[in-house]
Amino acid sequence: MACKNCNRKNKGTKFNKAGKMRPTVKITPDLVVFPELIKRRDTNKAPQKLILKDSLSPGDILMLTATVRDLHHCHPNKFITDVKTTCDEIWENNPLITPLDEKDPDVKVLKMEYPLIHRSNTSPYHFIHGYAMFLEDELDIRIRLTDFKGDIYVSDEEKSWISQVEEMDVKDDFWIIVSGGKYDFSAKWVNPDVMQEVVDHFKGKITFVQTGQKEHWHPKLKNVVDLIGKTSLREFIRLIYHSVGVLCPITFAMHAAAAVPIKKDGLKNRPCVVLAGGREPAQWEEYPHHRFLSTNGALKCCDNGGCWVSRCQKVNDGDEKDTKNICLEPVKVRENLEIPHCLDMIKSKHIIEAIEMYYEGGVLKYNKSTSDIDNTISPSNNIILP
Repeated sequence: MACKNCNRKNKGTKFNKAGKMRPTVKITPDLVVFPELIKRRDTNKAPQKLILKDSLSPGDILMLTATVRDLHHCHPNKFITDVKTTCDEIWENNPLITPLDEKDPDVKVLKMEYPLIHRSNTSPYHFIHGYAMFLEDELDIRIRLTDFKGDIYVSDEEKSWISQVEEMDVKDDFWIIVSGGKYDFSAKWVNPDVMQEVVDHFKGKITFVQTGQKEHWHPKLKNVVDLIGKTSLREFIRLIYHSVGVLCPITFAMHAAAAVPIKKDGLKNRPCVVLAGGREPAQWEEYPHHRFLSTNGALKCCDNGGCWVSRCQKVNDGDEKDTKNICLEPVKVRENLEIPHCLDMIKSKHIIEAIEMYYEGGVLKYNKSTSDIDNTISPSNNIILP
């Protein structure tokens, strides 16, 4: 690439979206490994005040936490950040957040986006890169990603509390199970009968706690601890903190499984089995320590990434997603339920094998005296356990 002001070539120089050259520095071995050590000349300049706004879902907001973390990691004392999002509970205890006033003339307000998603099917990027690359362009800086997960903080006080499950006299290690989802994305729904087969297979070995928002579609399972509609977002985060595993489709729980600190001693990464199917490209969603059950490349509708459709089961709510953004290969699994072919291909045996891998490898051990849950336990329907 030739410099605009001379004929000398600059191999490492890149231009931002405004056509301006990014600041260049003398590259030394330590800066190659730790680019955050790069010092700008304006070291005495006051930190820039930022308010980052986002109105998307919890999973999206969780990805934004990683961008805020790495913005401060790479540019210490250069920014003061506040956020205005739909999920304040995700930001609780976050030391990188400082309340700012949008009316302050020194505050820069940014509506956060991740246009990288439009290249997700063919580009080698994860969701975690989306907001970071957008903010790089907006601020004309570099943001080096650090941890491959979001950034959620659980306070010492929260850690001292017993879980909602233990409050119900169930003291076993437990997995969180999500067998449904939001109505606007029924293309993510899985077969609840398959999930029940998984629960039944591990009866006496693994305790499952079923969660989900009451206003969403979550068919109740048997032989589980029922917390559907009984947790706020913050309570759900604390529940994940206490859990040793998560079983779910692609949803907030999957991202939280990676981001939320782990209570269990010796467990470095929380096990998670994700029923992904073919809606989204694997590299965009998968975390290294998860068992990600993807069918990308197995069906024509997702043979070049994900199909990204919104619905399979029609909801009849008047939304055009029922007709214009619907699965091409629905499979009827119940009288009033159709799920995508890609998710129907994931059988209980595949899920069971994925869960068993964590136990066979020794990362987890089956409960020695798992409570005999013969019915669904809920806070309003406590069962006296032997």
